[in-house]
Amino acid sequence: MTDLSLTCTRHIKAPPKAVFDAWLDPAMMAQFMSPRPDMSVREATSDAKVGGRFFVMMVADRDLPHAGEYLEITPHSRLIFTWEAPWSAPGTQVTIDFSPTAEGTDVSLTQIRFADEAARDSHAEGWTGILSKLAALTEGI
Repeated sequence: MTDLSLTCTRHIKAPPKAVFDAWLDPAMMAQFMSPRPDMSVREATSDAKVGGRFFVMMVADRDLPHAGEYLEITPHSRLIFTWEAPWSAPGTQVTIDFSPTAEGTDVSLTQIRFADEAARDSHAEGWTGILSKLAALTEGI
């Protein structure tokens, strides 16, 4: 494991409340938590409280389970959670900051701890796809 990290940003033309709430709503998560067009989400659950857990079963040519524990939930401004998958490095964590702007929300997602640069680069591509789907889903709400 290395201390590699990544940060992905996206401006979304939706209020912080709509963008933030989407991350905690299983029905919404099922619509955006798959990074590529050839992927979908078969199951999403969320116990949206500090110490609560979430689960997302992404599906492509195989099942891709992801889970984690909510470490911080600051309404409409910050989420911090662990990121657990069979191939994730121990102690992987994601922080998402939601900053209001005149035209919506600036989202900054940072993930820390990757096994290697290839894993980091793959996750950067994945999070970019997820943020794109999140924007399409929430813009206009």
